[in-house]
Amino acid sequence: MLSGLKVIEFEGLGPAPFAGMMLADLGADVIVIHRETADKSPAHARHNLLDRGKRSILLNLKNADEKQLAHRLVCQADGLIEGFRPGVMERLGLGPEDVMHVNPRLVYGRVTGWGQTGPLAQAAGHDLNYLARSGGLWYASNAGETPFPPPTLLGDVGGGALYLVIGILAALLTQRATGKGAVIDAAMVDGTSHMLSLLMSLQGPGGLVKERGKSLLDGPHFSRTYACRGGGYISVQCLEPQFYAAFLKKLGLQEDADFCKQFEPVLWPELTARLAGLFAQKPASHWDDLFAQTDACVAKINAPQEAQNDPHIQARQIWSWAQGLLQAAPAPRFSTWAPEALGEIRAKDADRGQILAELNEGISDARPV
Repeated sequence: MLSGLKVIEFEGLGPAPFAGMMLADLGADVIVIHRETADKSPAHARHNLLDRGKRSILLNLKNADEKQLAHRLVCQADGLIEGFRPGVMERLGLGPEDVMHVNPRLVYGRVTGWGQTGPLAQAAGHDLNYLARSGGLWYASNAGETPFPPPTLLGDVGGGALYLVIGILAALLTQRATGKGAVIDAAMVDGTSHMLSLLMSLQGPGGLVKERGKSLLDGPHFSRTYACRGGGYISVQCLEPQFYAAFLKKLGLQEDADFCKQFEPVLWPELTARLAGLFAQKPASHWDDLFAQTDACVAKINAPQEAQNDPHIQARQIWSWAQGLLQAAPAPRFSTWAPEALGEIRAKDADRGQILAELNEGISDARPV
């Protein structure tokens, strides 16, 4: 889908390489400028999953000649990705003003936690901190428990990388129409706040309230997870009355007076305790089978290693092993295009000769080997 698009990624952590991987998954020619590291092990050199589908060149940006190579690469590219603190690229002589006067079509993508401006722009932080300040962490636990880190790195990926990719693609549309590039400030506090819009749309009586454990999604017995016998877990989220009715029928609780009062918050703690005792009697696989092919909105909680064996996940060929790593297939899917295979994870600097040859010859459409 992105064939012919050349993106230069400056090696970083978290959202920047994830965004680069996503663009590479969709067919862009992503060249990552790797840095020297103290870890010289083969595993470190080859098995960074986020480098899949990219080409690699190792450059010392403190060296004037190698920094000039990076400058030339950027000036021949369609897009750039960097995830350093504000001012780092400027000090390297690779900031937007340094390169966009030579390449005015460049889409310059920047992703940080706090953004390029604001009191915390230069402060350190991690996924959990950005979620905390934006409001995205407030409901991340059951009532009475401290909020916990969402294991899917909601800030890095959801609020950071995906918003950066959206910004890059939007700017590319404008670039192709006007010939002008743009600088994208993708801040995780911006993205995670924006992501709350769906949850905030539930504000009001019976919907979303500030007090944790009292809202439609984080308080009821029909919107939570339960431990099962043998160490497994099951998820339940039958919000709509017709789905809740299907849930009760499968459990034989359709005549229970208390369970029939779905939206009575005063009953939620007691009904949660009753369901916890019920689900603890059987393994997760039992409940998964019981609710199969129903609209009760119940699903077994799988580890990624287990998910690859789930019939639905298998049917869509989502998880697979490649280069010794369990990897998820590119997403989303298109009716007109599909990747031939998962991109290769190249060793650092493996493509130096090819990249420099293209740079010298002005070739801009070569694809990864």
